[in-house]
Amino acid sequence: MNTPLTEHALPLFPLGTVLFPDGRLPLRIFEVRYLDMIKKCHRAGREFGVVSLIEGSEVRRAGEGATERFHAIGTRARIESFAQPQPGLYEIVTRGSTRFRITAQAQTPHGLWMADIEDIPADAPCPLPPELAYVAGNLVKLMDLLRATDIWPADDTRRLDDAGWVANRWCELLPLDGDDRQRLMEMRDPLLRLELVGDLLDRSEFGRR
Repeated sequence: MNTPLTEHALPLFPLGTVLFPDGRLPLRIFEVRYLDMIKKCHRAGREFGVVSLIEGSEVRRAGEGATERFHAIGTRARIESFAQPQPGLYEIVTRGSTRFRITAQAQTPHGLWMADIEDIPADAPCPLPPELAYVAGNLVKLMDLLRATDIWPADDTRRLDDAGWVANRWCELLPLDGDDRQRLMEMRDPLLRLELVGDLLDRSEFGRR
């Protein structure tokens, strides 16, 4: 049900993925409902919101209903690079910034979702406990390996002494289902998120100390 929104409503991009703060997310934009939104955000230097789908698909197909449900907590995305390789197609790279909670939402006649939001405070700086130092060490090894093959999507900014940053990068890399990834993103305690990641690593091929 549509709800009247304020003039500061944030445009939303429901996707089948979870964006973490400081995470890098490349997108190809070709749907009419998003082309205008992305162009306006790029020109104005504005962010949009990435929310993970619960029901529905990323791309609306002809003849399909417009049923879309998404999580109430998402992440703001800012556009870092913008290209238009051909008419009707944008290729952008975004970076996650602040998490938010939706307080009201409405859909425009052409299908774009808008929402009033309240921002969620960023993770407080939290040093890695010595017993979890191996989590950061293994992340460095994997990042270097993936960068050598041009797969790792992150830049050279590394906050390997920060529990939240290290946990978020592992949450992007580990083979988690969408619900688990969403729950980890929503967690307010970065140290607890890191501890859960450590438990997952200990049960995976990435967790060798």
